[in-house]
Amino acid sequence: MSEDNKKVPLTQNAFDKLQEELAFLEGDDRERIIKDIATARAHGDLSENAEYHAAKDEQGQKEARIRQVRQMLENAEIITGDDDDSVAKPGKLVTIRHEGDDESETYLLGLREERGGDYDVLTPDSPLGQALLGRSPGETVIAQAPRGELKVELLEVRGA
Repeated sequence: MSEDNKKVPLTQNAFDKLQEELAFLEGDDRERIIKDIATARAHGDLSENAEYHAAKDEQGQKEARIRQVRQMLENAEIITGDDDDSVAKPGKLVTIRHEGDDESETYLLGLREERGGDYDVLTPDSPLGQALLGRSPGETVIAQAPRGELKVELLEVRGA
């Protein structure tokens, strides 16, 4: 399976948010950018028109996001909040404690599109997310992060 067709685990909530975002990007937002470009173009010489170049840059960024969202939706695998709290997997809340720390932290293990809820998101592709996937409460994992090694204990896994 190619990287473009890799299944994207999403909760129904994240899937719905992505559909709304895509509709906005392809509708109202795209129309606004087209108008911004037309307005800037009307100001004359395009070679020195910063407003025009900014609008074109924004258009490129938005079109890239549209392609990304479409790809995620096309390859979405809706995950449900099953009752299996024995292993860490996308769609679950994971509570961890860093080595040498008394405080625990709880994250939603999922894609950044899951953000906006009560918990910060820990992506499965991040070093810590990868280390936690498939692990059970009570296990200690080591993640190779850019700033060095992270050693954390998985305290709890529960439905989101």
